[in-house]
Amino acid sequence: MTESASAGPAIETFARLDHDRTRRRGYPEAIYCAGKTPQQVGMIAAAVREQPYVTLFTRASKDHAAAVLAELPDAFHDQEADLLAWPSEPPTCTGGLVVVLAAGTSDVPVSKEAQLTARYLGRATELVVDVGVAGLHRVLGCLDLLREARVVVVAAGMDGALPSVVAGLIAAPVVALPTSVGYGAAFDGLAALLAMLNACAPGVAVVNIDNGYGAGYLAAQIAAL
Repeated sequence: MTESASAGPAIETFARLDHDRTRRRGYPEAIYCAGKTPQQVGMIAAAVREQPYVTLFTRASKDHAAAVLAELPDAFHDQEADLLAWPSEPPTCTGGLVVVLAAGTSDVPVSKEAQLTARYLGRATELVVDVGVAGLHRVLGCLDLLREARVVVVAAGMDGALPSVVAGLIAAPVVALPTSVGYGAAFDGLAALLAMLNACAPGVAVVNIDNGYGAGYLAAQIAAL
């Protein structure tokens, strides 16, 4: 452990890492960085250094990322998704393909969080960007890929209509991921969330607003062997 991580209170005063979660649930614990100090996140990173399973650090600010990289300099870091992973190499792909659709470019950060989560949980993934309902030809243009998927994650803000459209075109289940993208009446993603909950196409499961990690986790479970 570095000097910076060893200073201050013991890790047990603010975190109890669930090292048994992989055996119990099949997937490791993730570290949600928002609300934690960089020092706390750094101490957690030091504590997982010798663990044999993948650890994800989600919603990591620049300061959080710097603290993780100080302890785990080889960790994977995607600044757009605010996500780090240790070890840096994802596990061997098993199960089915997870396809993640981002309705617009503004939905990419949350979409990448979902994609990278599924990938580091062991699934092959594909990310397709800017296929919103304002140009339906763009969705139809990737229909062959969508029909190869075991599950499709669809991230959309504004009117949140894309998951229902996609679910009407394919046999695989759809994980709808509302984002906080949109103008005032989008209410920071509430409009998209309600639209997805009211999807007329069956086979659509909805996660919380901007919850890319939850969407990727659920998709990885669905696509498991």
